[in-house]
Amino acid sequence: MAGDWDIQPQGVQGQLKIVGGHAGDLSTALNNLVTDMQAAAQAAGTAVPGSHAKVEIQGPVPVGAPPLSHGAMGPVAAALSQYLEGRQAELKSMSERIEACLTGTVKAVNEYIAGDLTAAKNAQNAAKSVDLKALGIQPEDKSK
Repeated sequence: MAGDWDIQPQGVQGQLKIVGGHAGDLSTALNNLVTDMQAAAQAAGTAVPGSHAKVEIQGPVPVGAPPLSHGAMGPVAAALSQYLEGRQAELKSMSERIEACLTGTVKAVNEYIAGDLTAAKNAQNAAKSVDLKALGIQPEDKSK
């Protein structure tokens, strides 16, 4: 029937834990992807003879900061970098959608529970206001 709801908050909570676990797994996989691609880019080397080619940059460096010089980027590293750069918006969007789904579900279930409590309170108040004598029912004497 339209308008009828049968949400089991405990069941929803269990599903949220499962989805949250998968979201954590996805986050770990994406972090590993970036780390592995960086390692692959460094291992691929450059088009310059010798794998230790460096781009030398001169200038002052604050204490504790990494040096300005860094390894030269070869064609494979450049391609991997472009790949990740091109996917960055998609990966961020995926993460944001998962977070929005989880947050929206929690909010909806909380509203459902609040609505159930309000409906129960209204039903109790309606039951208290029924004139039992008019229905031919003698109210119980609660003083006994």
